[in-house]
This record gives sequence, C-alpha cells and structure tokens, in this order.
Amino acid sequence: MSESWRRCSSCKSDIALGAVYWVCSVSTCNRKRTGLVFCSTDCWDAHLGYVNHRESWAEERRAPATAESAASPPARAAAESRRPARRIVVEDRGGPAPSRDADLPREVLIVASKLKAYIKARSGMNTSDRVLEPLSELVRRIADRAIESARRDERKTVLDRDLPRT
Repeated sequence: MSESWRRCSSCKSDIALGAVYWVCSVSTCNRKRTGLVFCSTDCWDAHLGYVNHRESWAEERRAPATAESAASPPARAAAESRRPARRIVVEDRGGPAPSRDADLPREVLIVASKLKAYIKARSGMNTSDRVLEPLSELVRRIADRAIESARRDERKTVLDRDLPRT
C-alpha cells in the first residue's frame, strides 16, 4: 500500500508518494495558499471550467518519494528546479472545437414534467410527449445563436444578452 502525498484538487482522489501529478502553469493556481495539484490532465482540464485563464498548460511534476521529503519545502523546490517540466499546451480555450451535427447529443433538453405542469396550469390542456423533441430542437437553435454571439464577443461564457430577443 503506497502512502498518500496529497489529494487531487479536482476529483479529490489520493496522489501517492512518488507518483506523477500535474500543476497549472498559471501563477494564481500555484500560490502557497492555493497550491492546486491534479492527479491527471483530465482533472487539470476540469478546473479550467471555473477559472478564467487566457492561456495555460499543465506541467508534469513528481510527488516526493518519502514523507520526510514532502515535509521539507526547500528540498522539494530544489528538486523541481533541476528537472524540466513536461507541458501540455491548450491552444484555444474558447471551448471545444466545433463538431459536426452528427457528433452532438440528440437527447431531449426539456424537462417533461415541468412543461406538462406549466401547460396544464396555464390552459388545462394535456401535453403529448411528441412535443418534447421539436421543442428541444428550438432550444438547440437558440443555444447555437447564443454561442455564436459569445464567440463574436470573444467570451467563453454564454450570457443572457446572447439569447435572441423574442
């Protein structure tokens, strides 16, 4: 059984002594009080969803081999400065690459019970399940327009002002 050095800042799984881990290249993620560490590049990538880095990459590091060396920050800093860090560069953080429509999920985006309750309360009418797919398609079109508006403004967040006015 290997001992744990620290926990992943994203998934909270243990990072063992002597294991490879990843840190963010942005200084605010590496401050003494923040000290974010990630067990994989997937976990590093997940933290990009809630931070606003313009350009960043994951740097590979190795956890201290023993608990004693983990307790000694000067020794750790010296060891890390001697070996070059491997980088994973993310070129464009503007979102995932545009995908073909065939690659996109086609599931229903509408909460059926909420829609049916609204229509029942508003009009006393029932609602067919066949309404959900065309309504989801309308929501997708509106979302696509909002995404394009946010891209034009060079933002990574779709805001209410990006939605087309009705």
